[in-house]
Parts: sequence; C-alpha cells; structure tokens
Amino acid sequence: MSAVLEIRGLNKAFGGIRVADNVGLSLRPGRILGLIGPNGAGKTSLFNLICGVVRPDAGSVLLDGKALDGLKPHQRARRGLARTWQHTRLLPSLTVLDNMIIGARQYPGEKLMNVLFRPGLVAAQAARNRDRAMELLAQCGLEDTARMQAADLPYGRQKLVGVARTLMGDARCLLLDEPMAGVEGQAYAAIQRVVRAVAASGVAVAVVEHNVGFIRDLCDEAVFMFAGRILARGSVKHLVEDKRLTELYFGT
Repeated sequence: MSAVLEIRGLNKAFGGIRVADNVGLSLRPGRILGLIGPNGAGKTSLFNLICGVVRPDAGSVLLDGKALDGLKPHQRARRGLARTWQHTRLLPSLTVLDNMIIGARQYPGEKLMNVLFRPGLVAAQAARNRDRAMELLAQCGLEDTARMQAADLPYGRQKLVGVARTLMGDARCLLLDEPMAGVEGQAYAAIQRVVRAVAASGVAVAVVEHNVGFIRDLCDEAVFMFAGRILARGSVKHLVEDKRLTELYFGT
C-alpha cells in the first residue's frame, strides 16, 4: 500500500539546537501513527516542517508521491494536508457553524469577480459548505452547537470543533497536535471516535500526544522521538516497555 505522506531526510536546526535530525517517516492510508517523546523531542517541530510553517534545511516532504517543497502552508492544505494545533484557534465571536465553514477548501465567494458575475456559483458552493459542516458536526455530536458562539462552549467541545473543522478540507493526511490536552469525559471519547472514523475512511493520521494511554488505545503503532531523531518505531506497548526509552522520556 502506497504511502500518503512520505518524509525523506528532513533536517532543521535553530542555532545549535537540532529539531529534526535526518528524519524519515511514512504515513499510510487508514492507519493512525502516534508520536511520543519528552518535551523538546521535536514532535511539534516535525509537524511545522511538514505543513510548511517552518522551512527545512534539507530533506523533502511528499504527499501522494508529489513533493511539497517550496509550497506555503495554505497551498499544502489545498493539496490535502490538514492539521490541528495545541490550542483551538477558533474565532470565539463567530458561531460554531461559521468556524466550520472557514475550514472549507472551496470558497469562491472570496473572489470579488465571482460575487459580481457568478453569484449562482457562490451560492451553490456556500450551501454545500454549510451542508458539509452540519454533517461533520452531527458526526461529532455537535449539531446542537451550530448557532452557538464558539466562546460559549466548554473547552473540550471547542477542541472537538477544532478537529471537525480540519475535516472540512477533505484531507488525505491529518496531523493532530495534542488533541487531548485539557480534554476529559465525553469530549475525550468523542475525539477518539471521530479520529478512528477518519482513519477508517482512508485518511492517513498522525497524532502528537503526551497522554500515552490515549496513544495506546487509538494508534496502530507509534514512533519515539528524542532530540529531533526517531529512535524507535513499533507498537505502543513495545515502546513503553523499552527501559532505555522510558528513561529518556521520564528521566532516570
């Protein structure tokens, strides 16, 4: 099965600090890969390099076999690469539905010429975006929040809206950066359920998360990162039982 996302020899240093040290990695459709390791291991930096937020010193990122090198973050998103952030990044004064629609890949109303001369196209796409947003909110158990302001939701549900919004772009590859930080109870279970459903649809998923139990329950396998390097890849059980890795993670 061909890789959806492939990383080849990725390197990045900030002064004397190396956040990616010849990283090579592949993500396959329908699989969920966990990234674990201590703070400063390079996990979020790797996501930033993949998404184009930070430019690498060397190496390549390929999506469906096509290089993304030189593309800006929004261009990579339009190719089918989506991510969440450690913070929700919702627009608090907008409704949940409006926050969802912002994530759509196609929005012809952004162009004045379309508004003036192709209003039918704009209206039709806007209706499709609303329908898709409501469909995703229903899948996440959030349909009752559509008209609420995002700021009025509990934090766990805001995180779930953030995950749902990334799905508006119909991504081929989804990167989740600490989706469980500050989340518990029903939102915790809902995020697990949604991520499993996304992977089952054929999307390749990678998750950075310090909650090892969440990674163990959700992911097909995991990689352990330390000082910008991938030290091991395998089942979560195998990684957490490796004494050398646990000493690096928790200290001796």
